[in-house]
Amino acid sequence: MALSGLDIFKMLPKTNCGDCSVPTCLAFAMKLAQGQAELSSCPHVSDEAKSALGAASAPPMRAVTVGVGGTAFTVGEETVLFRHEKTFVNPCAIGVQIQSGDSDEQIGASLADAAASSFERVQMALRCGFIAVQSTGDAARFASVASRAADATSLPLILMSSDPEHMAAALDAVGTKRPLIHAATESNIDAMIELAAKHSCPMAVRASGLDAVAVLTEKAIGAGLKDLVIDSAPQDAASALRDHVFARRAALNQKFAPLGFPTISFPGEVSDGDEMLETVFGALDVVKYGSIIVLSGAEPWRMLPLLVLRQNIFTDPQRPMQAESKIYEYGTPGPDSPFFVTTNFSLTYFIVSGEIESSKAGAYLGIVESEGLSVLTAWAAGKFVPERIAKFVAASGIADKIGHREIIIPGAVAQISGELAEELDGWNVVVGPYEASDIPAFLKRRAG
Repeated sequence: MALSGLDIFKMLPKTNCGDCSVPTCLAFAMKLAQGQAELSSCPHVSDEAKSALGAASAPPMRAVTVGVGGTAFTVGEETVLFRHEKTFVNPCAIGVQIQSGDSDEQIGASLADAAASSFERVQMALRCGFIAVQSTGDAARFASVASRAADATSLPLILMSSDPEHMAAALDAVGTKRPLIHAATESNIDAMIELAAKHSCPMAVRASGLDAVAVLTEKAIGAGLKDLVIDSAPQDAASALRDHVFARRAALNQKFAPLGFPTISFPGEVSDGDEMLETVFGALDVVKYGSIIVLSGAEPWRMLPLLVLRQNIFTDPQRPMQAESKIYEYGTPGPDSPFFVTTNFSLTYFIVSGEIESSKAGAYLGIVESEGLSVLTAWAAGKFVPERIAKFVAASGIADKIGHREIIIPGAVAQISGELAEELDGWNVVVGPYEASDIPAFLKRRAG
């Protein structure tokens, strides 16, 4: 029977020491109950509590980290089947595969594409997440290309070979980078387990179907490995979807430990060489439980749509996307340029800023911290009210940038103009357009 957070809290030391990286024991207990933490993170828990809580507090899906440093990624640790139930925890990793048997020029071009695959959307950086190096030559060449990929991009690595000798050579070269070993199979699992343990690297297990995968993960777990990734080697996109869904349900609903791990998928293997279809299947993996998605190329036309889709799927539905609260400048604003304010809801910010930019007029836009709420919602919740706006204006430094004392507020909250004028002594409050699309005409009338 699952234990509640309070049940678990009663068995913790209650020191609130923070050694588990969670501020309080109660918060740690809640994370344990939700499967988002491991009991081993608490160094002070008693042996009696370990015995009582061990199985109950284990996350249904293991979190696995690939790589080291700032570019490392973590997948897994999910606790729900559907985003609206709560939220997804760790975004899937999307990266590109290169072949060690390709020419140096081809490899260089692929690495350059991966390094350049970086975009910004709603003030968030989106980029290629890893390099997967497939051994298609001899062991020395595999190790050399893996080293080149590690040096050229600093991205996490996935080493792909079923030959333990090839894998050993590559791990000797880049094992300290904590690459993902892909893959342990029925024929090589003992040797791959030994390599994973020696280099302290996560390991993928690959077999045909989830039943066979579960046999391999149980063997790896029995050998002491915890950081595993599963690959059911699907023959088509339908099988990939089926396996991903079944594995997630088995882990979260049935608490079936042998499948409680992130998945890795290769949409190119089930698309018959059609790059567009590969991207479509990659999108399916993003939506339905692909944890690590390996593409055959990193061109912007395929990477950007998948990264944007991932951003949308893995945004916390309980926390709206927010723009940074500060003063933004458009065109070449000067002392006489208009000064607008609005909320920090990302959609509001991008719509308003886009209309200001399209007007071709120099202007300032102040984004007031409103916990990511839209204008009317923020006003109703007391987050976009005269006191907050006045405090923002005073702290923003806008008074040093403009020679006038005029602030333009959204037309939707015209009712706060009088009170805001009282809060901003000496300022003139102008009610701007109700709709952002009317901003260019509004500025044109003011200029004329």
